[in-house]
Amino acid sequence: MATPVIELENVWKAFDEKDVLKGISLSLSEGVTLSVMGGSGEGKTVLLRVIAGLIKPDAGIVRLFGENIVPLREEALLPIRRRTGFVFQGAALFDSLTVFENVAFPLREHTGMSEAEIAERVSSCLATVGLSEAAGLLPAVISGGMRKRAGIARALVMEPEVVFYDEPTAGLDPSNARLVGELIAKLRGGVCKTAVVVTHDQEFATFIADRMAILHDGHILADGPPEAIVASPDPEVQAFLAGEMRVTYGQ
Repeated sequence: MATPVIELENVWKAFDEKDVLKGISLSLSEGVTLSVMGGSGEGKTVLLRVIAGLIKPDAGIVRLFGENIVPLREEALLPIRRRTGFVFQGAALFDSLTVFENVAFPLREHTGMSEAEIAERVSSCLATVGLSEAAGLLPAVISGGMRKRAGIARALVMEPEVVFYDEPTAGLDPSNARLVGELIAKLRGGVCKTAVVVTHDQEFATFIADRMAILHDGHILADGPPEAIVASPDPEVQAFLAGEMRVTYGQ
């Protein structure tokens, strides 16, 4: 049996003495896109950052590619992080760099590729996300949707095995949200075949994912194929899907 790409065992995380994650356990196999849903303040981004190794849990095990990353120091984490990509909610682009230079940045920092090789890889990634014509523009002069897609291109440029997306459609109008959703769906089965996507948008989550998990009160309330979640007889799941579930803590 193949080793899961991602494994969490009894993961806990608190901030200001408030438990945000309360013994989370899950595993994700290669080639699966998991959408993590939950209300505002339910800890979705905290969970994503814990999985990606950007935040240390207070207790529990987090394995990426079969290795427990919790005890690893920053330098030991780097080779594992290079196998992943992270798309931040606000894209987190460098304001002073063009779209092209933003996407090229990880290659210049972490590889020995020549400028010709970098140019080829970046141009390919920009074409994938539909931004070839924006390569020479600064982030300030492009739309929010284009910035999101530039952030995705930068995450893809290292050809990671796993991509983490934090609210990729937040703040976008329906047209741009649809474009981003179609892009993420298109990437499934490609070089970056495994993904974890945090979102509050049920329609988007159902469209892009093979598997959906609902995070509530620090626990996984439900986990399974989107169609099974939507049809769940559990009244708590249906209350969440109907937008009737109350957030129980403030983080």
